[in-house]
Amino acid sequence: MSYPIISHCPVCDETLKVTRLQCSRCHTSIENEFELTKLAALTGEQLHFVEVFLACRGNIKEVEKELGISYPTVRGKLNDVVSSLGYEVKKKSTVDEKSVVAMLESGEITAEEAIRLLKDE
Repeated sequence: MSYPIISHCPVCDETLKVTRLQCSRCHTSIENEFELTKLAALTGEQLHFVEVFLACRGNIKEVEKELGISYPTVRGKLNDVVSSLGYEVKKKSTVDEKSVVAMLESGEITAEEAIRLLKDE
């Protein structure tokens, strides 16, 4: 029986290291200290979001529909994943009005979300 890999210690929350790999067919074992990928450090919820985001090919409007959440919530979840992967979340100090209008015209955001973005909420 296989279990999903965990990346943090359930006792102290420190990052775990993989120390043993084993072939399920021939049972060859390799022991050493292996590092997990950045994606392995994501929570189950974050990983599910990434899978949906990729399946929707990054189309935020499709992610909204698939998960039943709003545009700002999708952006918040995306920023959370980016941050968890160790990258800096870039905050825009000013909203590009042309981009907001383009997103509105293409149906990526609703009129209410466009107003919220333009008000910089």
